[in-house]
Amino acid sequence: MKRKGKKDSFRFRIKLIIFAVVLIYGCRYSFTGASVPPHLKTIAIPVFDDQSGYGRATLREELTNKIVERFILDNTLKIADKSTASSLLEGVIVSVQDNPVVVGTGERVVKSRITITVRVGFYDMVKRTKVWERTFSNWGEYELEGNIQNNLQLGIKQAIEKLSEDILLATVANW
Repeated sequence: MKRKGKKDSFRFRIKLIIFAVVLIYGCRYSFTGASVPPHLKTIAIPVFDDQSGYGRATLREELTNKIVERFILDNTLKIADKSTASSLLEGVIVSVQDNPVVVGTGERVVKSRITITVRVGFYDMVKRTKVWERTFSNWGEYELEGNIQNNLQLGIKQAIEKLSEDILLATVANW
């Protein structure tokens, strides 16, 4: 009897191992979340246009540089020149709005929210097709006390950080 028990135990282990191997290889799944087509390896990101009329000369460079930085850190698509890139990300800043969000005593505004809206297109240069075109909008808040220009810069930086993350995710993960 003991001998048959060991044989059954051995067969059970073999079946379990086979089942595990089949499960692992049969149900492979990628956890990268990337939805970039495999033929796209590089991306060109020219400086975004600014049609907002906001009047901040460096806004387009600040936004573009942050988006490029995000793509470099993400490393899904390598930054390349427009003439050689397999994909292209183009954008236009369409509006910048600055609105009060916190009103203090005497109806004095103490905190403001700056909202930046951009229209972005992602293009497959290999197949010569538009992958998507979307409008993104995000914001940053800043205090209207102390050094207002520095505070405003921090609010713009917050909005740009959020926008660059949204654009990266839409491009590499199709969120």
